[in-house]
Amino acid sequence: MIRVLLADDQALVRAGFAALLDAQDDMQVVGQAADGDAAVALTREHRPDVVLMDIRMPGTDGLAATRVIVEDSALTDVRVVILTTFELDEYVFEALRAGATGFLVKHTEPAELIRAVRTVASGDALLSPSVTRRLIAEFADRAKEPPRSDRLDALTEREREIIAVVGQGLSNDEIAARLFLSPATVKTHVNRAMTKLAARDRAQLVVLAYEAGLVRPGWV
Repeated sequence: MIRVLLADDQALVRAGFAALLDAQDDMQVVGQAADGDAAVALTREHRPDVVLMDIRMPGTDGLAATRVIVEDSALTDVRVVILTTFELDEYVFEALRAGATGFLVKHTEPAELIRAVRTVASGDALLSPSVTRRLIAEFADRAKEPPRSDRLDALTEREREIIAVVGQGLSNDEIAARLFLSPATVKTHVNRAMTKLAARDRAQLVVLAYEAGLVRPGWV
């Protein structure tokens, strides 16, 4: 059973999501929060598999609440998905940097929402290649030149190469075709890189690739 927590200041949005998710045989809504503080408290109480977190809420917003959840060592298995009104919300990239596993627009079709929850609960990041490319193009060129980081020193040259392509928004199959590797080999390299960099998921690898300068605007 996938346990889901909803955090949104609009009661009607929460009610709609709750009705949809509770109707699934493999899902259960374990709590609902109207602000970030309540979202954090309920996450600690219920330990859900997935938190659907509105990014804009009164008081403690979704971005701050996501940081608290991600930084809590007791909540390492919790995955946060940001809910936003627009795909290129100015806070989306910051949310990914803070540790969110991905994001959904609120007008997502019901079937897509259900698929997204299952995807995140299975351990995959909720970032399509096209959205990843647009995110990097939209936000990375606003930032300063990334400083030299020694975080990547533990990686092999092949792992660096693959992370750079992950950061461009390519799937494992696309990376395999580009680098003439098998998808299984690519997946192994990605998983090893995640372990070495202590990245929670693929979304974090995208952020790390940008912050380390492995991906720059114009490459995507």
